[in-house]
Amino acid sequence: MTQGPPSPAEGGGNAPSLWTDARLAADLLAADPQGFGGALVRAPPGPVRERWLEILRAALPPKTPWRRLPSGIGDDALLGGLDLAATLAAGRAIARAGLLAEADGGIVVVPMAERLAPGTASRLAAALDTGSASERPARFGLILLDEGEGDETVAEPLADRLAFRIDLSGIGFAETRADPPAPEPGPECPDPVGDLCALAEAFGVASLRGPILAARVARRLAGDRPINRQDIVTAARLVLAPRATRLPAPEEPAPESQAPPEEPRAEPPPDEGPEPAAGTPDDVVLEAVQAAIPPNLLDQLLAGGQRLTAAKAGRVGQAAASRTGRPIGSRRGDPRRGRLDLLGTLRAAAPWQAIRRAERETRRIVVRRDDLRIRILRQRTETTTVFCVDASGSAALERLAEAKGAVELLLAEAYVRRDRVALVAFRGTGAELVLPPTRSLTRAKRGLSGLPGGGGTPLAAGIDAAVAVALGVRRGGSRPAIVLLTDGRANVSRSGEGGRARAGAEALQAARTLRAAGLPAVVVDTGSRGEEARAVADAMGARYLKLPRTEARQLSAAVRAAL
Repeated sequence: MTQGPPSPAEGGGNAPSLWTDARLAADLLAADPQGFGGALVRAPPGPVRERWLEILRAALPPKTPWRRLPSGIGDDALLGGLDLAATLAAGRAIARAGLLAEADGGIVVVPMAERLAPGTASRLAAALDTGSASERPARFGLILLDEGEGDETVAEPLADRLAFRIDLSGIGFAETRADPPAPEPGPECPDPVGDLCALAEAFGVASLRGPILAARVARRLAGDRPINRQDIVTAARLVLAPRATRLPAPEEPAPESQAPPEEPRAEPPPDEGPEPAAGTPDDVVLEAVQAAIPPNLLDQLLAGGQRLTAAKAGRVGQAAASRTGRPIGSRRGDPRRGRLDLLGTLRAAAPWQAIRRAERETRRIVVRRDDLRIRILRQRTETTTVFCVDASGSAALERLAEAKGAVELLLAEAYVRRDRVALVAFRGTGAELVLPPTRSLTRAKRGLSGLPGGGGTPLAAGIDAAVAVALGVRRGGSRPAIVLLTDGRANVSRSGEGGRARAGAEALQAARTLRAAGLPAVVVDTGSRGEEARAVADAMGARYLKLPRTEARQLSAAVRAAL
């Protein structure tokens, strides 16, 4: 029995066909690096990725520039700036070309592109759009080597400017010896741009760069002859399939009870076939492109899930002119009130040396007050997590032990990050600050283990106490976050009197006060029935998590992700 082509559910194609497409993309990119923008290559470091880079470099004309972009590169090295040594020696401003200008007409390779700084990514995108960097020609092809795991991905605005997205992670080195197949002849396509736009719409490619780049690929594949259907299929397979966000919707059959049209349409001439509907790609083309969708992307599309977004690098921080922190630049200032930036000061003074030496200065380098630069330092903002734990009778009977386990895991993780934690417990007729903000894991565990359970649920008092602690933390310059673990069934008011109606109203009022204060919060429902905790979460604008009957470690992961 003859086996048919692979179905879309199987990921489309096998490893040799993936390598064939990757090699074809390398040949196309070598022919016109600037026109195609470049390629996003997802693969771990290894011989397969190096083999693909070797093929690309060998296909380029001799002496084509090839540059690797170092991690953490500065703007001066990337775009160009003042050559400090040459300027000081000559006594006049001498500029130097940046890495992008040096790569004019060639290739720029970016390792670990998933960790590229947002500022560097935006400068690369601007250079791709304009073909220049600091008023120097910078026309190049960009190779982004994506080594990310999980949700680490390259910034989509930068990847969208590149024609090709290649996944080499499932290819063995033995398969890289396959030769590319010869182009297959096919019928001429009367409207290639229209067909590619229809394919882009069918697969949910919203950006116009997709069909534009696919049209360039089809034109390059065709060469001097007219574009045929095989060129359209190949271009869509290389450019549009990796960008797909949905699968084409199947055509709905016309209902049998539909009345025939009043006026019959004229029969087409005998030598002409029926024309397909406008804006509808051929079924054969759709199947071919759908079979080329990467397996991991196809699984997400079949499951109806959203595509992963790029991971955000770094932590929350503040820019300050203090004497501690990570340098992020410099500004004019007094070195007595900050750290002197020596290189920045020399760069500011260098263009004026010729003029200052003409004023009978005997010093070799003349630095004046206006040239002084101090460093701008970014300080890490400390995070303080305020745990507000319901230790009332209802919670103790249900989930208090499990909640304690989750809080203890979160305490340990906060200790590893050198963040502070605080613990507020409410039960009986009021709330108690069990543990002030601290980094001591031993004190936190001792206070948590000694937390008794029982009594009423003064929820309003507990929220008020957590808000007071969080506001104090924020006034001290730290970043507070509140994690409230409760079943939401308040039955004790602020005055200590019983009554569910009044206690519930006061709890919602306290929750709205927390929301007005702009404090980030998470509500973990520890109850097994009712929606009281959800109402509290809605009132405070917090993330709501339901504590299932599961391990405390899973709750810890959910709370950590919500924060």
